[in-house]
This record gives sequence, structure tokens and C-alpha cells, in this order.
Amino acid sequence: MADSLAARRFILQLARALHQHGTPANRLEAALTSAARQLGLKAEFFSTPTSIMVGIGDVEQQHVHLLRVEPGEPNLGQLARLGEVTRRVVEGEIAPSEGLALIDAMDREPPVYAPWLVVLAFVLASAAVACFLRVRAGDVVIASFLGLITAAVSLSTGRFESTRHITEPLAAFVVTTIAFAFDGVMRTGNGFLTSLAGLVILMPGLTFTVALSELSTRHLASGTARMSGALVTFLGLGFGLALGAKTGVVLEHILREQLPAAAQWSWTTPLPAWTEWAALLVAPLAFTVLLNGPPRDAPLIVLACAAAYLTSKFAGATYGEELGAFLGALVVSAGSNVFARIKRRVAMVTQVPGLLILVPGSVGFRSVQSLLGQEVETGIQTGFRVAIIGISLAAGMLAGNVVTRATNRIRV
Repeated sequence: MADSLAARRFILQLARALHQHGTPANRLEAALTSAARQLGLKAEFFSTPTSIMVGIGDVEQQHVHLLRVEPGEPNLGQLARLGEVTRRVVEGEIAPSEGLALIDAMDREPPVYAPWLVVLAFVLASAAVACFLRVRAGDVVIASFLGLITAAVSLSTGRFESTRHITEPLAAFVVTTIAFAFDGVMRTGNGFLTSLAGLVILMPGLTFTVALSELSTRHLASGTARMSGALVTFLGLGFGLALGAKTGVVLEHILREQLPAAAQWSWTTPLPAWTEWAALLVAPLAFTVLLNGPPRDAPLIVLACAAAYLTSKFAGATYGEELGAFLGALVVSAGSNVFARIKRRVAMVTQVPGLLILVPGSVGFRSVQSLLGQEVETGIQTGFRVAIIGISLAAGMLAGNVVTRATNRIRV
């Protein structure tokens, strides 16, 4: 009885931890079902972005537990450790009570990366995305500064529950205001692109893609709720964009009047070709820090992102953007699953960053911008394009799982 009680507590705490650290509903329920079965428990699970219901025991005598949780961003380091703890428990290396103690200890540990390194990752991610967007040399500098502004706003508002929910519109307003003001002075015509690069970390493209994958695997409640959350985030960013663009134009006129003609910069030098390849190295390293990935897995994350990006780039140029997105997601999903099977690790450690470099956040941002500018037809067309690319990514993820027969003994 004591062993059974410890196993139940372990499963409940594992469910809460997996959810808090960003595991999608389809992977979460599969992982928990497998772990419970190997521990000799009859259990059923139902996950949504804000709660988990766990029923343990036979149907007629089932004990149902409701866990209220907040939606969490992927924390790759914690997911990797949870996968390792789960493997050791189900294989009998440690008792469930010891596994429970290890999970509890994780919550008390300090962050893997120092705050200054997280801020630097924001800056580098924005600079890398600016290189992908092929802006001018001066715009990369502005995008890096905007990434710093996004980091400051995100970290400041994230400390308090009362301000956490205004992070996206506030960051979009501040970043877009600065971007358009600088663009008016430098005259590069890339105010929108530098705004996008500065806000890229807040884009819910990954959430959108995960929602589609949950819907595709018939996790309808979780997928619908997550999709709604992504759309609300897009609208919040779009509102901040619209307001910031108008404010930025006003500041542009003020700056032009205050600055003499000789002091008005025009950094129009095109970026050299090598900057795209440098960005392909910098962006995955920034994602590793922002997603709290294990430092030892940084080379693998770079490899996964490079494989996804290059596959999508060259296949998209030949066969179209949608098929390029599908093949990129297929490569990163299948490769992550093979890695997880061989190393007995967690597939999400390399899969999430690889998908993050593919998600259509920029296209969705442009769609919202068009709608707010009363360009309804353009906005709808662009939104439909977002949906097609998102479906292609979700299909690629599922195809990768099918091809590799779904990886780990414990799929997290």
C-alpha cells in the first residue's frame, strides 16, 4: 500500500511538472500513461492548458484528482531531467518516493542561466532574425537594441501577476514606436521588419503550431484553448504595433526637426551573404538560453535548427513554402526522435528549437497588421497562408513521429 501511494504521488507530481514546463497535451498524456502502466497503476489523464485531471484506479472505484496549473513555456532543461527521473523510476533504479523528492528539489534550484545571459540571448535572437529577414546593416543594430527593449519589458512585467498579461501589447508598443522613429531618421524603410525582429521572442508561432498538432491528435479541448491563446497574443501584439507605428511617425517628425541634415544617418549597406550563416549559428544558441536548454545539448540544438532551416529553405525554393515547412518539420521531428531513442533522452530538447526556427510568426504578425490597417482582403489572405504553413508544420511533426515509431520508451 505504501508503494502504491508513493507511485500515485509521483505520477501526480510528474503530471504537474511536465505541464508547468511546457509539454503539449498529446506528449504529456502519452508519457503519463506509459509511466503509470509501468508502475502498475490504472490511470487516465485529461490535460488542458490550465488544468490536468487524473483518474487513478478501476472505473467504479476511481479516485479523480484535479490539478490547477498555469500554462508554461517550454523549459528544455527541466524536461530533460524529468525524463531521466521518470526513466529511472519505471526501470526500478530508484523508488517512486525518491523520484518524487528529486522532482520537488528541481523547483528549488536556481535558474541555469544568469539574468544577463538571458538578456544577451534576447539581443542575439533579434539580431539573428534581422539577418534572416535580409535588412540593412544599420537595421541589424536597431533590431539588437529592440531585442534589449523587449527583454527589459518582458522581465519587468513578468515579475508581477498584475502586469504579466500586458507584456505583449506593451512590448509591441514600445518596440514599434522606437523602430519607426529610427526608421524615419535613417530612411531604410524597414521599420516593420526591425519591429518584427525585436519582438520575435514574444511571437506565439510555436504555440500556434503546437495547438494544431494537438487538434490533429484529437486533443480537442487543449488544442482549441491553446489556439485561442495564440490568437489573443497575436491580437495584443497587433494592437501594440498599430499604436506604436502612429506614435513612431510623430516622433520621426520631431527628430527630423531637431537633428541637422548632416546628423541624419542612412545605414543602407546591404548585409553580406555570410551573415545568414552566422545567424544560423547564433539563433539556436540564443534559443538554448531562452528555452533553458541543457548546455551540454547546445551543439545538438544548433544541428537540429540548421537541419530544419536548410531543409525548409532549399525545399521551399524548389517545391513551395508549404512543402518546405512540412519537410523541415519532418526532418527535425524524425531526427529528434532518433536521437532520443539512441541516447535515451527527451525528444523535445532538440525538437522545440528546431520548430521554433520554422514557425510562421512573422507571417501572422503581417496578417494582423493588415487587418488593423483595414486591408481586410490582404489580412485574410495572409492569415490563410499562416494556417496552411502551420498545418504543414504540424503534419511534419506527426509524420516524423510515425516514421520513427515515436522514439523513447517514455515519451516526454
